[in-house]
Amino acid sequence: MNTGQMLLTVAAMMLLSVVVLRVNNNFLSTSSTLLDTKFGVLATSIATSMIEEASGKPFDLATVDNSVTSLSYLSTCGPAYGEVYPNFNDFDDFNGLVKIDSTMPSATFKVECTVGYITPSNPDNIVGYKTWHKKMTVQVTSQSMEDTVRMSTVYSYFYYR
Repeated sequence: MNTGQMLLTVAAMMLLSVVVLRVNNNFLSTSSTLLDTKFGVLATSIATSMIEEASGKPFDLATVDNSVTSLSYLSTCGPAYGEVYPNFNDFDDFNGLVKIDSTMPSATFKVECTVGYITPSNPDNIVGYKTWHKKMTVQVTSQSMEDTVRMSTVYSYFYYR
């Protein structure tokens, strides 16, 4: 083997090494993206389940058994004395709930819920007085995810005679 063939062989080995490193890097990047996507879907499912669970409850403690025609009968947001998750009986009991979901074998998720009264003209801001509308925001985080999943819903009370 002469010097020219040796240089071609070394160049070919370097080119092969670069290609192998590039392919390996692409595999790792794709794997990371797939895992992040998987955790995002799981977090979205957890947030949706929490919203659906809360939306299946009555609007307020005062509306569990009776109808209400005055805002003064409505309660403040949060669980009543002695109420503990998962035995909540109305929508606003989820206010302040922090739950760790470790049922998935691949990651642990932290679920945080806030519920507050809102006005229809500005549903993004929680107000300090009672209205016929409540907004629930569910935030799901995990050390395994890069982003935070945040979902909201508005629940309104309507009384029909």
